Amino acid sequence: MKCHEIDYQIMGDDMQIVEVELDRGETVIAEAGAMNYMEDGITFEAKMGDGSNPREGVMGKLLSVGKRALTGESIFMTHFKNIHPEKRHVAFAAPYPGKIIPMDMAKIGGEILCQKDAFLCAALGTEIGIAFTKRLGAGFFGGEGFILQRLRGDGMVFVQAGGTVIKKKLENDTLRVDTGCIVAFTTGIDYDIEMAGGLKSMFFGGEGMFLATLRGTGTVLLQSLPFSRLADRIIAHAPSAGGQRKGEGSVLGKLGGMLDGDGFRL
Repeated sequence: MKCHEIDYQIMGDDMQIVEVELDRGETVIAEAGAMNYMEDGITFEAKMGDGSNPREGVMGKLLSVGKRALTGESIFMTHFKNIHPEKRHVAFAAPYPGKIIPMDMAKIGGEILCQKDAFLCAALGTEIGIAFTKRLGAGFFGGEGFILQRLRGDGMVFVQAGGTVIKKKLENDTLRVDTGCIVAFTTGIDYDIEMAGGLKSMFFGGEGMFLATLRGTGTVLLQSLPFSRLADRIIAHAPSAGGQRKGEGSVLGKLGGMLDGDGFRL
């Protein structure tokens, strides 16, 4: 077993927390800022790299930092280690509503590709790298850019997804998906981008100009509410620079705001 063997419990429904149980000497790694709480006896340290290769030199660490910079993540990862003689717990939460997906890497072939902000935490020994998309079109129009995260190991990995999680198993099949709805997929799946029908459908269909096409044999994880879609809705209904709200489509508009208690604004 290369990775540390950790136990866990996922709590909650739509705003989930994963609580990881660590024996003495065990370590879990996580994205910066993901920790929710931890018990006495657990120490934490920000380190460059995932710690999967203890003999990694300075150049190796700099390469790992460069890879994380390309994905837009923090160059540091936080390592939580239990130094107490008894079992101790540390918990992590996703930054937006959705689900936390546990994956035993030993049962899914030891490798998975995921969108660049899907990783939450994992057992020490998990390698967190990058994977370049094979096609130029996927890089420019895929929403995720040229780069996906590649997770390798034989321990537990936890990824985060917005809304409801849907698992699709493909057997030499093809699945077309909104680019932002992809969470992760196994290495037997080929990822590409195709145009979404004719010009009228592209500009007026509301589904975007391009769709992700997943082909092959393997497992695909999808999310019903990508964070980018949620953020767009929030921005669209946020107050304007002058402090006036948009009325959320109400026929009453400003009058409705006054009836809600907003009062008159000069």
